[in-house]
Amino acid sequence: MKAIFDERQWKHDPKHFLLNGKLSPNPEQPERIKVLHAGAQAAGCDFEAPKDAGLGPIAAIHSPEYLSFLQTIYDRWQKIDGAGDEVIPKIHPANRSDSYPESAEGQSGFHQVDGSCPIASGTWEAAYWSAQSAVTGADAMLGGARAAYVLSRPPGHHAFGDLAGGFCFLNNSAIAAERLRLGGMRPAILDIDVHHGNGTQGIFYERNDVLTVSTHADPARFYPFFWGHAHERGAGAGMGYNLNIPLARGTNDDEFLAALETALTRVRAFGADVVVIALGLDTYIGDPFKGFAVTTPGFARIGAALAELNLPTLFVQEGGYLCDELGHNLTSILNGFQNK
Repeated sequence: MKAIFDERQWKHDPKHFLLNGKLSPNPEQPERIKVLHAGAQAAGCDFEAPKDAGLGPIAAIHSPEYLSFLQTIYDRWQKIDGAGDEVIPKIHPANRSDSYPESAEGQSGFHQVDGSCPIASGTWEAAYWSAQSAVTGADAMLGGARAAYVLSRPPGHHAFGDLAGGFCFLNNSAIAAERLRLGGMRPAILDIDVHHGNGTQGIFYERNDVLTVSTHADPARFYPFFWGHAHERGAGAGMGYNLNIPLARGTNDDEFLAALETALTRVRAFGADVVVIALGLDTYIGDPFKGFAVTTPGFARIGAALAELNLPTLFVQEGGYLCDELGHNLTSILNGFQNK
């Protein structure tokens, strides 16, 4: 299987995020790259660097106002007297409206939805090349590839069109899906991360040309809390084109696979001719976020179930955090898919 990754993605090295009122070590560490890279290679992946398709494919999803913010905020932040090494907002608007602050501090609160997406010196460059990796993966699908794996890091599925959040800055899965759609394909995005892909849902919520489906821990008591509930089905032209399948904490292999079958049925009903898998490995029983109880053999079963769609499949890396089995879990799902 072809795999895509750019070395510049190492440059995002977040130190902190807010956890229960404490400034805690950020779990979205660059070391994830090394572990995931090895896991993909163990599944026979052959890595290549992405091509630079420019800002156009990214701007097809994200507003120019937001992209300007991401490109300039760190340098502007450093001009604040006594500023910290990372851009972390302390204030958020109760209602986002036409009012747009001029200050770096105000804009950070406007564009960063939570305290888990700190921006440092290398963040924009890493996020840019993470997105370009997804674009190159989409182009492989347009070129006739059956499958490809994109090591997108930082991840993307919590990023809205003009909001960063949950370790995410550019929505790699959405960017890839839009690239596929503009290339003449009919994409579905299937998010199997333990956290709901709220940014992806928000981007496509009023559209009927991209299907969004997510299996995740019930957000009633789990991040992102305000999105991912079963009644959220889309709006306007997008009504019926979004499916959320919230699951109980501790969901095991069999329970997850049963929910996945419901998700796959919806993808088939949409008539998709390509599927983007927003690949979260944080459903693992030993993941630091401890949401689900999927096992390493369970990932092989998930990969095999995804192969049953018999569609060109683009795996875009989302969550999955440092633990002993992270790389093995990636190997397991990719082998399960390839060996079906």
